[in-house]
Amino acid sequence: MTPGPAAATPTATHVSTRVDIALLGVRSDAPVRRAGGAGPSDDGHFIVNGEGAAIPLNPASPYVVTSSGRLTLDGADLGFDVAPVVRPAFYDLETADGINYEKIAKLHGKNVLATTVVQTCVRYDESERCRFCAIEASLDAGLTIAVKTPAMLAEVAEAAVRLDGITSMVMTTGTSNGWDRGAKHLARCVRAVKRAVPDLEIQVQCEPPADLRAITDLYEAGARSIGIHVESMDEDVRRRWMPGKSRVSMDEYRAAWREAVRVFGFNQVSTYLLVGMGEDPDELVEGARELIEMGVYPFVVPFRPLKGTLATDVDRVPAPHRSVLNSVTSRVAAMLQAAGMRGEDQRAGCVACGACSALKTAGA
Repeated sequence: MTPGPAAATPTATHVSTRVDIALLGVRSDAPVRRAGGAGPSDDGHFIVNGEGAAIPLNPASPYVVTSSGRLTLDGADLGFDVAPVVRPAFYDLETADGINYEKIAKLHGKNVLATTVVQTCVRYDESERCRFCAIEASLDAGLTIAVKTPAMLAEVAEAAVRLDGITSMVMTTGTSNGWDRGAKHLARCVRAVKRAVPDLEIQVQCEPPADLRAITDLYEAGARSIGIHVESMDEDVRRRWMPGKSRVSMDEYRAAWREAVRVFGFNQVSTYLLVGMGEDPDELVEGARELIEMGVYPFVVPFRPLKGTLATDVDRVPAPHRSVLNSVTSRVAAMLQAAGMRGEDQRAGCVACGACSALKTAGA
């Protein structure tokens, strides 16, 4: 693949400010936000300088979004246009059997439809659970339903595209007991949505399936990018934060990433790397380098306290220091730029949206 043209060099001040508001939040209202779920945040959704951004709503934040749509710090204009994402029209609709569309899929960023097709996980017992995850909290609160059928998702996607200009969709899933770890149901859902709205770009997200042929099945169903999320490549961090998921070995992840790059292509495969779980920042950056060399985009995102997670409610782990996040983000962004990997070149998904990370602001 021929790399796209290099992005304009961002200013260090803009990157630092974007990191700050990702951690400290803003004082503002946000009609569109996400509560609970698998993470990485339950923030409000905004448009910041034309790009989607997920930002905590914090009444104590020093950063203020003014009524004129500017970001200020102690009254000083910081050079960011900021506007809350408008509540989408499809949220007001429901299926024939009375299920509100918002319980089936949600708006993320400015134009991304996102859904967790199975809102339960075999690893959700406290001894197994990923400590940053609250995938079943929104289910317990009645904000979603346990299983979204292909027909439901096709119905909601069609309405979201028609009414609200949705351009891409993300489908993730809790992990199942089967060999596919949830990929089979994802593939069924992708096929149904593509029949209803053929031009909608779709990303799928799942753990490495035991049989890697499932990756080809997802591509043939119509997905055009894939997230296989490891969160950390440090074995000690994985065992401490992801006791169940860490039993899926790094060798399995590497095999799945390589196969996914073969099937989906360079820069159409991604994985989350969470900053703030105790991993050495230099080692995290070196892990990102390995991923980039494979053609996998390391989506660097801060760990942020999410209500309903063990890390927040039991461990009381704070968000990372902004100097650490700023350094890691800038260093990984420079490597991505050198490799010709840009988030905007992904066909769909978290990287293409970019709302939960400062990498886009940093030029990646």
